[in-house]
Amino acid sequence: MLVWLTAAGWHAAIAAARDEHKTALALWESQDWPVVVRRLEANAAADEISLGLPLPPHAETGQKVRIGLRARVADICKVAPAMELRSAGAHFAALCDEAGPLQLRVYGSLAMQSLTGLQYVSPASDVDVLFHPASRDQLAEGVALLARHGERLPLDGEIVFPGGAAVSWKEWRMAMAHPAKVMVKELQTVRLADTASLLATLEPA
Repeated sequence: MLVWLTAAGWHAAIAAARDEHKTALALWESQDWPVVVRRLEANAAADEISLGLPLPPHAETGQKVRIGLRARVADICKVAPAMELRSAGAHFAALCDEAGPLQLRVYGSLAMQSLTGLQYVSPASDVDVLFHPASRDQLAEGVALLARHGERLPLDGEIVFPGGAAVSWKEWRMAMAHPAKVMVKELQTVRLADTASLLATLEPA
């Protein structure tokens, strides 16, 4: 999820930030760029959410800096889902067309570059894709689609099940071929789960 902060939210975030991060946060505020929802910190207050701001890799070293921050719910002025993959470039048109009603979204380096215009993507970057299947058929079709197009595109990313449980589509594909538990990421935790429990959240085929 993408989050836009109010002026008061930015003021609080900048005041709480480390000195070396204040300039980047001020730039984000001045450009009205979004930050990203991340896993909730254990000591966050009931009216707070945890957010992240990934900076572009350093031009010379490639070092990646991710700034963690919090915001009160009252200091959020807008929330949006991850951006549509189609908006990230014409070279994804064939993949998006074939996906049909299974709308593909993108996060990570490609999304941040598309949102800000800053240089995030390198030749080694993955394309991190999200999809939200409603049924078992959609799940199977989505994984097969990404596997096919992954032969020519550096596709990575996650399946998001009803309720918000996210699983790497590559890990899910392997677990279907060789039964195993999968790593599940949720807003408040990371856990292992069997595939049957996740399939049970979807409409039958």
